[in-house]
Amino acid sequence: MACVWKVILLSVFIVSGRSSNEMKGYFWHISDLHWDPSYNVGSTSASKCASSGDRPTPNAGIFGDYSCDSPWTLINSTLSAMRNIMPHPDFIIWTGDDTPHVPNEQLGVEPVLHIISNLTHIIKTTFPNTKVYSAMGNHDYHPKSQMPPEKNYIYEQTANLWHSWLHATSKETFKIGGYYTEKLLNRTGFRVMVLNTNLYYDQNKLTENIKDPADQFRWADKVLQDAAKNNEKVYIIGHVPPGFFEKKRDKAWFRKEFNKRYIDLIQKHSAVIQGQFFGHHHTDSFRMFYSSKGSPISSMFLTPGVTPWITTLPGVINGGNNPGIRIFEYDIKTLLVKDMLTYYMNLSYSNKVHERWEKEYRLTEAFRVPDASPASMHSVMERISSDKCYLQKYYEFNSVNYDLIECNADCRVDHVCAMREVDFEAYEKCVEKEGGSSTAPVLFTLLLSLMLSLLCLN
Repeated sequence: MACVWKVILLSVFIVSGRSSNEMKGYFWHISDLHWDPSYNVGSTSASKCASSGDRPTPNAGIFGDYSCDSPWTLINSTLSAMRNIMPHPDFIIWTGDDTPHVPNEQLGVEPVLHIISNLTHIIKTTFPNTKVYSAMGNHDYHPKSQMPPEKNYIYEQTANLWHSWLHATSKETFKIGGYYTEKLLNRTGFRVMVLNTNLYYDQNKLTENIKDPADQFRWADKVLQDAAKNNEKVYIIGHVPPGFFEKKRDKAWFRKEFNKRYIDLIQKHSAVIQGQFFGHHHTDSFRMFYSSKGSPISSMFLTPGVTPWITTLPGVINGGNNPGIRIFEYDIKTLLVKDMLTYYMNLSYSNKVHERWEKEYRLTEAFRVPDASPASMHSVMERISSDKCYLQKYYEFNSVNYDLIECNADCRVDHVCAMREVDFEAYEKCVEKEGGSSTAPVLFTLLLSLMLSLLCLN
C-alpha cells in the first residue's frame, strides 16, 4: 500500500501547492456513486449483486465488477482517495445518483433515503469541515426518475440530511422542487445555482404536460438576472444534462421544449455563468454552448461516475467505465475554470493486485490549451474533431480507460456532434453533415487502426 500512495501523495503536492501569483482554488466533483448494498464478494452464486440483473458476475472482486454498481468497499476507497489526494478542497460538488440500477420493487422510499443517508454520512465524516453543494439524481427518488414538481417527503427528508450544507433559504426552495441557490462559500460576488434537472427528464411522467415544473425556469432566470445586477459570477450544478448521450446516437435526456428553454437560459445569461457541472452519463465528456453568432459562451463539464456499471441501455456497446473522480482548479478572483485533473481506479488491476488510484490526465496538458474557458474547450472540441490522435485520446478518457478500442468514423460523429450541438435540430444537422458510416471495408478499417496506433505511440 505504501508504494501506491507514493504516487498519490506526489499528486497532492502538484495540485495543492498554491502560490500567491496563481491565486487558484480547488474543488472536487463526484457523481453517480450508485451504492449497491447487495454486493457480496463472498457469495457462491453466479451473480454477486442485484444491479447486474441477469448478467453473471463469477469473478466479482473486492472493489466491484463492471456489471455491478458500487460495493461499499469502492465507496470507502473513493472517499479515502479524495482525502489522500486533496484533503482540504475549497468545496465539493456532488451531482447525485446514489441508489443501484435495480427495479423499483427492489427499493422503496425508506431504502432510498437510507442510501442517501449513508453516502451523506461518509462524505461528512471524510470531509467534516468542507462545504458540499449537492444535487439530486434521477435515482435519488422512489419510484426512480418520477420526481414531482411540488413538496414531498423525499425532498423534505433529503433537506434534513443535508441540513449542515444548506442555508435556511436554500431549504425552502429545495423542499418545493429540489433546487436552491447560495453565495459560493458565502463570498460576495460568487454564486452557486443547484438545479433539479430531473424535472426535465423525458422519463419523468409527472412533468410531461407542465410548461415550467416547480417554477424552476422562472426562478433560475431571476437568480441569474439578480446575479448580473449584483456583479456575481455563477456556477450551475445539476444531474441530468441537456443535449445528447455521446455513446448512443439521437439519445436525448430532456424533453425537447425543456432542452430549448435550458439553452435559451444559458445564452441569455452567459455573461455571469462561469461553469456548468453535471453527471448522469457515467462518462467523461463536455458540452459547448454558443451565442447566436456562433461564439463559444459556456461549457458544461460531465464528470465520470464512481460506479463501473455497464449500462443496459439498448444500442450502447462497451458502456462501462472505471471509477473516476475529478478536481477542478479555478481562479479565486473570477471563478474561471483554469484546469481539471481526473483520477481513477483501474478496477481490474485493483481487484487482482492491490488498491490503486492514479492520475489519469490533466486537461491543459492532454489537450494543450491554456485553461478550461469556453474558448479553450471549443479548441479542445475542434482538435478532437479534426485530429485522430486527439479523438482517440478523448475516447479513451471518455470511459476512464475502460474502452480502449479504436473510435471509428461513426464513433467520431456521435462524440463530436454531442459535444458541439446541445440543440435538437442543430444536432441532427451535425450528424447529417459529418456523415458517419459503418460500412467501411474490413481491410481498410484494420489498416487505419494500425496507422493510428503508430501515429499515437507518443
